Order: sequence, then structure tokens, then C-alpha cells
Amino acid sequence: MPPLVDTLMHPRRTPPPPIDVDLARVMGTGTALWGAALVVMGVLWLLDVAPLRWFAVCASGVVLGLVGILWARRNGRLSPDGTGAMIAPAPHRDAA
Repeated sequence: MPPLVDTLMHPRRTPPPPIDVDLARVMGTGTALWGAALVVMGVLWLLDVAPLRWFAVCASGVVLGLVGILWARRNGRLSPDGTGAMIAPAPHRDAA
């Protein structure tokens, strides 16, 4: 049994397992929120309450969210067990 000081100075920790998440769904939710903010900022900009920059920030959020959704759909797929876990895509086989 190691001494207490050695255990305190060099703890052994095991990392928790990764959380299974559908990244496309998460990014879709964020993109929808940016879209709602875009509509609100568009109305406020038309009423001359908010600057155009705020509208542009929301539009950027929507565009980046769409890019993220496409990335998640292309670079991962849901596991067949129905847990919502993303798994790596199957490796491409070169037709030689």
C-alpha cells in the first residue's frame, strides 16, 4: 500500500466515459435559436432600435450552424442501437 503523501501527490483518476450525443440535433437546436434571434434582430433593425451589426452576428450564427449540421451529418452517424450516439463513419474503400 503506497503512503498517503504519495497517493495525494500522484492520484490515479480514470476519466468518465464520453456522453453519447447526436451532434447534428444539438447543432440544429442552436441554429434554430440563432434563427429566432435573427428574426427578432431583423425586426428591431427595421424599427431602427438595433444596429445592423447585431443582425449580421445572428446571420453568421445561422450560417455557421448550418455548416456544423452538414459536418456532423457527413462525419458521423447514429448508432443502430437507438441511443442517439454518434459513431465514426465507415472507412472508404478504394476501388482499385
